[in-house]
Amino acid sequence: MESNFQFKKKFGQNFLKDKNIIKNTVQIANITKDDLVIEVGPGAGVLTKELALKAKMVLSYEVDTSLEDILTLNLKDYENIKICYKDFLKADLKQDIEEYEYNHLFFVSNVPYYITTPILFKLISSALSFEKIIMMVQKEVGDRFSATKGKKQYGALTVLLNYYFNIKKEFFVPRTKFHPVPNVDSVVVSFTPKKDKEFLKSEEFFQQIVHNSFRFKRKTIRNNLKNYNLDLVAEILKKYGYDLNTRAEAMEYPVFIDLANGLYE
Repeated sequence: MESNFQFKKKFGQNFLKDKNIIKNTVQIANITKDDLVIEVGPGAGVLTKELALKAKMVLSYEVDTSLEDILTLNLKDYENIKICYKDFLKADLKQDIEEYEYNHLFFVSNVPYYITTPILFKLISSALSFEKIIMMVQKEVGDRFSATKGKKQYGALTVLLNYYFNIKKEFFVPRTKFHPVPNVDSVVVSFTPKKDKEFLKSEEFFQQIVHNSFRFKRKTIRNNLKNYNLDLVAEILKKYGYDLNTRAEAMEYPVFIDLANGLYE
């Protein structure tokens, strides 16, 4: 069936054909028969089936309704899979899962790469308690997620996600493992929500400070945060051995937490 399917670039459709990679992805999650799994972009349902073998229920979102015949055929033997043919980014996740009883909630997906970051922030804003989030993403994006200060990949996204998660690059996936073959390699990344996040007066203001700090990558904090109280900024930076001439890319994420709490009014 997959061979006759017309892949749509607008939906980022590249189907994974290596079952060992699928099995390894699911194994990382450590799902049990008491758990609920959310997936986005099931494609032909290869990962979906593997998840269904482990989980109590799999709730999968697919925006491309032309995949319905393929998915119906491939998943006909599985009673614990529900496909929601709608845009995941517009879905009310709390409402969608309220009918299910489960022990732990997981997100496991080979996500459409063009909406990787929006999906992550959708999961964060949902305020649902995920046990673990496993995503196959573009390698370059995975490098940004797990970058450390001073690296060129380190940026606002790195800082924001590290507040919410412990992030780990699990394994590399070459582009040749997909059909059709994409222009990029991939990596499977796990996000384990932090149980004891640092206190923030306002998560929204924290995100604002982080984005402003990295607004112009090559400029200093003095320039990027010039619209804030620079005397207070300098005082906070001094505690960490930094000054106003430091660039955001040189600072660990706890500094931004301190800046957000110190500047918030």
